[in-house]
Amino acid sequence: MFLSESKFKSVLKSTPLISIDLIVENKKKQILLGLRLNKPAKGYWFVPGGRIFKDETMVEAFSRLTKEELGVELQLSDATFIGPFEHFYDDNFSGDDFSTHYVVLGYRIKLDIPISQLPTVQHGHYQWFDMATLLSVDDVHCHTKLYFITK
Repeated sequence: MFLSESKFKSVLKSTPLISIDLIVENKKKQILLGLRLNKPAKGYWFVPGGRIFKDETMVEAFSRLTKEELGVELQLSDATFIGPFEHFYDDNFSGDDFSTHYVVLGYRIKLDIPISQLPTVQHGHYQWFDMATLLSVDDVHCHTKLYFITK
């Protein structure tokens, strides 16, 4: 379900969003990251993903998000759940006047996909990162790094 921008802003000011992040790993054990075009996390390398819509099951959301974010529709059973995470941002999709809070369900996917086939709606550029680089560079978002830091 899509809300009007004004209704979505009202919801976002008052509640957390529930989302799914896709931690995509290729055969070389590299992680797929995209350079974010939109707030929050604009200008940072981030894993693909997106929010779950009202009245959409997690199974439906996962299939939709893999199609939208990766250009290939996968099933939730194709992934491994790595856990729940929380993301807090000082800004939101429309500006800096209020914060954004996400409750994120992280799923790992093993997938070799050519970067040239990936959609560019949310991410303007993609790159495969080895773990050492992902964890050491400043322009990989801290919330992305948390998926790979052992607890």
